[in-house]
Amino acid sequence: MSNKEKHWDKTRGLMMITLAIWFIFGYVVFMFGTSLNEGSFLGYPLAYYMCAQGSIIAFVVLIFWFANRQEKIDAEFGFTEKEGD
Repeated sequence: MSNKEKHWDKTRGLMMITLAIWFIFGYVVFMFGTSLNEGSFLGYPLAYYMCAQGSIIAFVVLIFWFANRQEKIDAEFGFTEKEGD
């Protein structure tokens, strides 16, 4: 298997994990909104907090996590961007 194929395999795996996490915070959490309302966070129903703040925070963290992991994969296979290019 060539270096490019190994790089793409790792990148594809990272992308699938990222999409699964996105799906969980984008859809699955809201499917259980009524049962989430039994709990509270900072005085607000948990489902409201997850819609208003929690998912947005999770998505921002997910973006930074993905970029960091992709940089490591690129460096591992020699596809890093060089300074000055």
